[in-house]
Amino acid sequence: MAQFVLQDLVNRAGYTDNFYIDSMATSTEEIGNGPHHGTVAKLRQVGVPVLEHYAKQVRKSDYRNFDHIIGMDQWNYRNMMRIFGKDPEQKVSLLLDFTDRPGEIADPWYTGNFDETYRDVLDGCEGFLAYLRKQGKL
Repeated sequence: MAQFVLQDLVNRAGYTDNFYIDSMATSTEEIGNGPHHGTVAKLRQVGVPVLEHYAKQVRKSDYRNFDHIIGMDQWNYRNMMRIFGKDPEQKVSLLLDFTDRPGEIADPWYTGNFDETYRDVLDGCEGFLAYLRKQGKL
């Protein structure tokens, strides 16, 4: 969900050429699967384009290939740190770290609450873009 929301915000703001946005799994359970039907339905409801995407796993080499690596919850964070080994450039964070209410984004696969997850993801993505603007990176 976050990939599509952030891409939509970036496109609407005219920053498309400044970003390469991808979504990767930190475990193997969903490798090869597309977005959950509940995610697709919620994004379509709010007018966010959903592109073809199949889950692939994050790799150690992704650390050097991305400027920011953002997880949704502590499970993601711990798995990323296990894969990367360390974070010397402080690239790894949680999406809600970019809001005034840091914490975890609940996985709607477990909660069934795609509305709440969408609100949290939107807040985090907007906060991330605000952070980049404040840093002079946009």
